Amino acid sequence: MAQVLEFKLPDLGEGLTEAEIVRWLVAVGDVVAIDQPVVEVETAKAMVEVPCPYGGVVTARYGEEGTELPVGAPLLTVAVGGTGAPEELAEAAPGAAPTVGETAAESAVSSEYSGNVLVGYGTAGPAARRRRVRHESHAVAKAPAPAPVAAPVAAAAPAPVTEAVPGHDGPVPVISPLVRKLARDRGLDLREVRGSGPAGLILRADVELAIAALERPAAAPSSVAAPAAAPSAAVATAGERVPLRGVRGAVADKLSRSRTEIPDATCWVDADATGLMAARAAMNAAGGPKISLLALLARICVHALARFPELNSTVDMAAREIVRLPVVHLGFAAQTPRGLVVPVVKDAGTRTAESLTAEFARLTEAARESALTPADLTGGTFTLNNYGVFGVDGSTPIINHPEAAMLGVGRIIPKPWVHQGELAVRQVVQLSLTFDHRVCDGGTAGGFLRYVADCVEQPAVLLRTL
Repeated sequence: MAQVLEFKLPDLGEGLTEAEIVRWLVAVGDVVAIDQPVVEVETAKAMVEVPCPYGGVVTARYGEEGTELPVGAPLLTVAVGGTGAPEELAEAAPGAAPTVGETAAESAVSSEYSGNVLVGYGTAGPAARRRRVRHESHAVAKAPAPAPVAAPVAAAAPAPVTEAVPGHDGPVPVISPLVRKLARDRGLDLREVRGSGPAGLILRADVELAIAALERPAAAPSSVAAPAAAPSAAVATAGERVPLRGVRGAVADKLSRSRTEIPDATCWVDADATGLMAARAAMNAAGGPKISLLALLARICVHALARFPELNSTVDMAAREIVRLPVVHLGFAAQTPRGLVVPVVKDAGTRTAESLTAEFARLTEAARESALTPADLTGGTFTLNNYGVFGVDGSTPIINHPEAAMLGVGRIIPKPWVHQGELAVRQVVQLSLTFDHRVCDGGTAGGFLRYVADCVEQPAVLLRTL
């Protein structure tokens, strides 16, 4: 007899607590193999194909494309074991599915369960169930695909709750620390909120809706006698509401946290980049792989950080310590169809200009194709932001928390410039440095920025450090 097991959205690592369903890769009634990708989800960091650790027949899917689910919410149910016949699957109701932890279920499905939850993301199951069992007699895989089975697909995604409704007894059904923090910061009692997630799970949208209801101003007494506004006028004044989730939500959270926690300051300087542009042209004319301007700026950054290590650090306020980091993992801002992301070039201080060029190109292409992994987007210690590609001269960057500084580079354009005592047209760029005032004062920040500008104006300055 087939047994129906529930597969839940696994822990995707890197502190991620939720993901949005982008595309289902299987349908109800499909036969799936062990570790076959079943759904593509978008987290705040990357697009991920989630493999199912069970082999069998899909009996239900939970959540439509575009639905945001918290970690631990049901994704789908799979009937494992047996012959996979429709009448046998009908007997195995999804609501009666045993948990993976049950001994009977383990013994019954050992040949249809790999133990992996998200391959390559460090979320393997318990050691006792991690091995893959040989299953030459896998009946479900050999059987023809059964007809689609009636399953609670529509019921799996409950309708959103429109207002906060009290009535929770016992523990509050919320697992996301971000949701708890949001409610705590706004003084909302989670016991007064009814969740719209599976089994009444409280989602971020539920909390935001409840907060909006609490903060909605009461109508003025005179409004009772006033004529009601036309519905079209109300819609016109309300405007469009765009959910802050996925990459946009992650950016909002990180930038808000940066501005809240980091006392930042910005200094800037104009530099004559004619020498740098000439050096790059000479390097590329010599043959071999082409060197990008971003790679040369990265080389300048890592050498400047070697002289001013205060800016390659982070602040541990709990311990009241500044942690100076031993290596430079250089992030760079990249605009993609999904929004702004910051891929990280690991060990940038040990790379040549050619290696940096190649790595920048690889990460940029992966960002455009939404193929960056969580490892590509984490671990940065300093960020280089080339906003000149947008045709602007200057900016005051927001530090990429928990880093201590960010260097911004504007466009390089011909401008009047006094060169060797005479007015000339030179290639000029504005450089800006936003830094955490807790890790250093203006003297250090100014020294760093001045060294970067000197290297831009006279690339030969770098030869002293080689």
